[in-house]
Amino acid sequence: MIVVVGEALVDLAPARGDDPDVLRPLLGGSPYNVAVGLGRLGTDTAYLGGLSRDAFGRKLAQRLEDEHVSLHLVHRTDAPTTLAVVHLDDQARASYGFYLNGTSAAELSADHLDGWQRADAVHVSLGAVTLETDPAGAALVGLLTGERDDTLLSLDPNVRPSVIGDLGRYAARLDEVVRHTDLVKVSDEDLAVLHPDRGHGEVARRWAQAGPAAVVVTRGPDGAEVHLASGEVVEVPGEAVEVADTVGAGDAFTSGLLYALDRAGTLSRHRIRDLDVAGWRAALQVAVRVAAITCTRVGADPPHADELQA
Repeated sequence: MIVVVGEALVDLAPARGDDPDVLRPLLGGSPYNVAVGLGRLGTDTAYLGGLSRDAFGRKLAQRLEDEHVSLHLVHRTDAPTTLAVVHLDDQARASYGFYLNGTSAAELSADHLDGWQRADAVHVSLGAVTLETDPAGAALVGLLTGERDDTLLSLDPNVRPSVIGDLGRYAARLDEVVRHTDLVKVSDEDLAVLHPDRGHGEVARRWAQAGPAAVVVTRGPDGAEVHLASGEVVEVPGEAVEVADTVGAGDAFTSGLLYALDRAGTLSRHRIRDLDVAGWRAALQVAVRVAAITCTRVGADPPHADELQA
């Protein structure tokens, strides 16, 4: 089983049509999207995070159930559902503003993080909730840096500058947390925000040498690359598609990557280090395909397994 940890929220996104001021509610949050993506791909998945008992929270829970994602690790709360306002630029790239304080995602604490230790892999996506969010951030840092057995630990920094105070300090803290993980998936845009004076390849190599088995860097339409602890780099090109928008594309990539690694039997701290170049190339190709299909549809709408062969 893969346990996905982090926020679930509602995106208020621009509606299609003539009025750009009309917003429609979409269920989302990076870890929530990853869990849905894994469920659609047929991977045994559980979501671990806070879900409100309000109307939005009930909708979030129902969708997870509909996508065959287990809720047995969910923390139920009376706090309102976290909200994000989505802005799309003229190239359909998304940026976000968050309503976080006092909401369901922010109140997750160490007391709520239990049960993941029995999983094959744990994936943490950040976003509205950062390493500095109180108390959820401290809980996630404890999970990411604590003791564990052979459970694979995966991280997507998913940087949202609008909820981060001192980016330099945050980048240094993230560098430290990365040392404890087995797999990092990060976009080239996130690395440029965290380390504007360095190329994404330089940062990825440094991270891979610090502890993880692999650091996967997504490059939007240009594909993806993985930097291995051995120093090897594997690259795959992007897939040309007609883009509806890019909402959820990075999360879909993460789902595709974890799905491919699960199918390859490499979801453990030790087995992932035995995956060869051909295996990594195959996993990246699946992840790129999943992300590309998602980009052809409006919103975070990842594919099912049978669509990968279409």
